Amino acid sequence: MAESLDGKPAGDEAPRFRLHLTQEPVTLVVLAVLAVVLFAWVGGLSRLYYAQREALGNRWFARGVEDARTQKYSAAVIEFRSALLYNRDDYAYQLNLAEALIGAGRSAEADSYLVNLWDREPENGVVNLELARIVAQKGDMEAALRHYHNAIYAAWPNDEETKRRDARLELIEFLLNKGARAQAEAELIALEANAGDDPELQERIGDLFVRTVDYERAFAAYRVSLRSEQHNPAIEGRAGEAAFELGRYPLAHRYLQAALTANAEDTRSAELLKTTELVLGMDPFQRQVSVAQRHRIVVEAFKVAGERLDHCSTQKAGEWQTNVAQTSLAQRWTEMNPQITEATLRRDPDLVEKAMDVVFDIERQTSTSCGPPTGPDLALLLIAGLHEGN
Repeated sequence: MAESLDGKPAGDEAPRFRLHLTQEPVTLVVLAVLAVVLFAWVGGLSRLYYAQREALGNRWFARGVEDARTQKYSAAVIEFRSALLYNRDDYAYQLNLAEALIGAGRSAEADSYLVNLWDREPENGVVNLELARIVAQKGDMEAALRHYHNAIYAAWPNDEETKRRDARLELIEFLLNKGARAQAEAELIALEANAGDDPELQERIGDLFVRTVDYERAFAAYRVSLRSEQHNPAIEGRAGEAAFELGRYPLAHRYLQAALTANAEDTRSAELLKTTELVLGMDPFQRQVSVAQRHRIVVEAFKVAGERLDHCSTQKAGEWQTNVAQTSLAQRWTEMNPQITEATLRRDPDLVEKAMDVVFDIERQTSTSCGPPTGPDLALLLIAGLHEGN
């Protein structure tokens, strides 16, 4: 190509050169636009791909949730595993899979998922509760207590107070089943402090306190429950039984009578009411009892105790003769028996306490050597407990 002296293209080459210079930026622009379009297209395809994966994961997850809800745990496990193929790190997918595995009786497999989830969110209430259940099944008391307490004080996604309360109730049941009565009672006291007036919850708290043999708190819980359900015969019966165990027989009579009036087939309340009426009718030391009535009660009680003593000596003839304490009781009763009449008691009021001391000693001794008493003998033994130490 010919050039001029100043180095520029000569002749017909000059227009061609100028055309090249004008076309090069256009090409660059076109290529840039094409690159942007291709990048956007690839990005769109990528987003579409991930959206499809997410949709498939959600679809499998929804199926798993529905099957888990209807307790089809084996199918739910497969569906949750399928959901995890599309998002292996999804927390909800892993948690639901763990719960489905537990439902299917595959706790060992669930454990690994739960431990991993706990490492990620140690304050998660659901995870802690499931871990508590697994380690409780293994008999690891310390780990179970730790995870139950974590669940009680953990963050819950919704209805936090109810979930925490339910976790504590489950812990209490666990402790009672393990025989850890003192620990269960401590948890119950903590639960009771924030229980409010819900009648069903108070009824359950009362039942649990009965299992810890804390009849005082059980009775209080039943009374709170009855504020809302004043004529619930089942709770009235339980309140009556708690009052009976506390030795508050007038209160027990009131509640048991109400329970039996509402439900004549309540055999437990009927049995306790019968004993309660015997206690109230055979206690000579009640304030409202007249002097004449007291004397009649003492005469009858002394007779009942003598019959119990005679029956026990016949039942345990060989053992009875070699037992010094029992022989002494028989001698005391025999020596005092001629004096225990209403007329003698009127002349010598001090005999009332002396006679009842013999009665109480007989009932205590025979209850250990001749089996648990029934009827009037049981009533006298309970009366002895009321006046023990007086």
